[in-house]
Amino acid sequence: VQLQASGGGLVQAGGSLRLSCKVFGMILSEFSGNIMSWYRQAPGKQREMVATVTGSRDTNYADSVKGRFTISRDNGKRTFYLQMNNLEPEDTAAYYCHTIRNMGRNQYDLWGQGTQVTVSS
Repeated sequence: VQLQASGGGLVQAGGSLRLSCKVFGMILSEFSGNIMSWYRQAPGKQREMVATVTGSRDTNYADSVKGRFTISRDNGKRTFYLQMNNLEPEDTAAYYCHTIRNMGRNQYDLWGQGTQVTVSS
């Protein structure tokens, strides 16, 4: 299973970007039930959770992005998204998509390669 993130770029403050994360090698039933997440990591800072969406499409957001970011999923495409509006320079970071694969008693963290978001003031 591989996660491939895309959609990052350079944008001015107040602008928007949409990140996508395509999951390869996961069957529909597994993808549909998994929690999908976006994390980000700015230089010199720890990686932090940005948004999550459950299989039943319940969502959770970091306080810093509430009201500006929206996470969604398209199970049929094995893809989930992060719509980012009203971007701020503080949103500048590498963004990583994430899910957990359950295999018997073991759980494995799966990460995408990261996509850079840079917001200029």
